[in-house]
Amino acid sequence: MGWLKEKLQQEVLDSIDLTTEISDNDLLCVIDDILVVKSKENYISMQEKRRLRRDIFNSIRKLDLLQDMIDDPSITEIMVNGRKDIFIEKDGMITRADKCFESEEKLEDVVQQIVSQSNRIVNASSPIVDARLPDGSRVNIVLPPVALDGPVITIRRFPENPITIEELVEYKSISLEVAKFLEKLVIARYNIFISGGTGSGKTTFLNVLSNYIPNSERIITIEDSAELQLRGISNLVRMEVRNGNTEGSNQISIRDLIKTSLRMRPDRIIVGEVRDEAAIDMLQALNTGHDGSLSTGHANSPKDMLSRLEALVLMGADIPLMAVRKQIASAIDIIVHLGRLRDKSRKVLEVSEVLDIENQEITLNPLYRFVEKSEEKGKIVGQLEKVGNLIYTEKLDRAGIKI
Repeated sequence: MGWLKEKLQQEVLDSIDLTTEISDNDLLCVIDDILVVKSKENYISMQEKRRLRRDIFNSIRKLDLLQDMIDDPSITEIMVNGRKDIFIEKDGMITRADKCFESEEKLEDVVQQIVSQSNRIVNASSPIVDARLPDGSRVNIVLPPVALDGPVITIRRFPENPITIEELVEYKSISLEVAKFLEKLVIARYNIFISGGTGSGKTTFLNVLSNYIPNSERIITIEDSAELQLRGISNLVRMEVRNGNTEGSNQISIRDLIKTSLRMRPDRIIVGEVRDEAAIDMLQALNTGHDGSLSTGHANSPKDMLSRLEALVLMGADIPLMAVRKQIASAIDIIVHLGRLRDKSRKVLEVSEVLDIENQEITLNPLYRFVEKSEEKGKIVGQLEKVGNLIYTEKLDRAGIKI
C-alpha cells in the first residue's frame, strides 16, 4: 500500500496552498475529503483509511514514520541507520522496526525538520548536530559524508512525567537508605557529580536529585541540548548552548553560559553534562561559593571520572596537574556512579566521597557499593552495602542535619 499512500499524499499537497499557513485540523479535513473520493473509486477498509490518514498527516506535518514510534511511551530509543535500517529499544531490548523510509530524500526532509525545530543547522559541511524534539527527547544526527550508509538519527526519549526516587527504589535501582542519605546531602548543599556510561540513567538521576532542592532557591541549568525536567522549582533559569551559524560564528558555548550564570545570582548551578574544556569553568563555579551544584559526566568508575575531569581541564587550561587535582578535590564532594548491568537494569553502583590530595593523588572514600548476590531468571539480585562513613560533615552540621 506504499504506492497508494504516496499517490494520496501528492494529491493532498496539490490540494492545499503551500504559501499559506494551514492548521492541523484543516489539513486533516483535506486528507479526509480525498480519502472519501478514493474509497469510492477503490475499496479501502476503515482500518486502512485510519492508517492512511495518520501516515499522510505524519508525513506532511510530523516526522513521518518516526512519529508513531515517538508517540509510543514504551519505546525509549529510536535508531535510524540510513533509509532502510531502523531499530528501537523497548524494555531494554533492541529490535528491528518493520518500517523503512520510502526514499533518501524523505529521510533528509525529516532530518531538516528536526533540526529546524531546535534552531540548529546540519548539512554536508557541518554533518554532526545535537538537537531535541518539542517533547524534550534528545536527538543526535550524523549526515554523509561522515555517515557512510546515509543519515543516522539517534533519538533518546524521556518519560513525560520524570521518574521519582520512589520509583527508583521500587525498581531496585537504589536502596531507600541511600536515597535518604543523598536527600540529606542535597539539602545540605554538597556538590554532587553523577558519573556513568552511556544509557546508565545519568540525566534521569540528576532530575531525581534536583527534586530534593528547596523551592526557595534560585537554580540555573546549563545544557548542550535541554533535557532536564526539573519540577517544583519556581525560581528556575534554563539555558542552552547555541551552535555557530554557517560561517561558524555567533556560537554560545557551555563555557560562556557558565561564566554568565555567575552574574545571575544563582544559589545552585546544574550543568547537564561536562564533556569538554568547560570543566575548568564548572570547577571554578563550584569553588566560588555555589555549593549544592550538580553535574554529570561519562566514566567507568568514580576514579575514572576524576581522571577524565583532569584531562578535560587540561584541554582548556595550561596549568599544573597538581593545581587541577586540588581544584577537583575542593570542588566536588560526592560522586554517584551509575551503571547498566548485563540484565539491562540500571543501578547506583557506588557512592564515594571525594577527599583531599594524598601522595599526589585525589583520595576517594567509598560510602556505598553495589554487591551482586546471585542471578534469578536472568535478573541480577544484589544490594547497595555500606562500606564507609562520611568524613567531611561540616555542611551537614551547618544545615543542622544529622545522618
